[in-house]
Amino acid sequence: MNWGAIDRYAKSLIKEAGHKIRVSFYKTIDVESKAEANDLVTNIDRDIEQFFIRKIREKFPDHRIFGEEGFGDEIKSLEGVIWMLDPIDGTMNFIHQKRNFAISLGIYLEGVGILGYIYDVMNDDFYHAVKGEGAYFNDERLPMLENTPIEEAVIGVNASWVAPNRRIEHMPIVEMVHRCRGTRSYGSAAIELAYVSSGRIDAYMSLRLSPWDIAGGMVIAQEVGAIATNMKGENPHLLGQDTFIVAKSGLHEEILKNYIVLK
Repeated sequence: MNWGAIDRYAKSLIKEAGHKIRVSFYKTIDVESKAEANDLVTNIDRDIEQFFIRKIREKFPDHRIFGEEGFGDEIKSLEGVIWMLDPIDGTMNFIHQKRNFAISLGIYLEGVGILGYIYDVMNDDFYHAVKGEGAYFNDERLPMLENTPIEEAVIGVNASWVAPNRRIEHMPIVEMVHRCRGTRSYGSAAIELAYVSSGRIDAYMSLRLSPWDIAGGMVIAQEVGAIATNMKGENPHLLGQDTFIVAKSGLHEEILKNYIVLK
């Protein structure tokens, strides 16, 4: 397996897709809702995913593609090489803000992340990693993360998990919010994973993410020493939705032990 060639090709596709997205702002953007009113998709999401699929199949016909918009393969196992793709992670931000969204891509072999990419399209910020070879922000190697106590931590958490909800006991989360230094919510799992990896925030958690949301970011985060699991402390489910937390190692343990009570 020539991972260097795959890496170079993936980077070229991501940059080309980013250009297509930026140009799309001068075109008509058609917005639709999926199962829920706030789960949005646009014609641009679909066009970009189809662009990736066409190019990947031209170059690597034996690889499979797990894409958010459903144009790839039906993935029921993690065998072989799988490209896990979210063409626009943060579609609501893409529609409303024209920023704070990213292309997220992870390339996995037998369920193990080998290559990871997050491209913050509007800022032209490119986070990428090769398993065992470190993680990079543009061309600068990211340092290993140092532990941060909860009192000094900035945590990425959506406000909906602090309110009463059907997935998690919210009062321990409220206590965590009071104890930590601050919270942020950017509306894109990929952006938040990139920010944990680059030390801009110290942890990120969500109760419902899909494999394409986290596949690329996990490869990057693990290369700088972050811990990425579901909220039971297990490896995230890469064939369907799961809870998710990524954090500096000691902080990860502290949050799971003291503040996470799933219903």
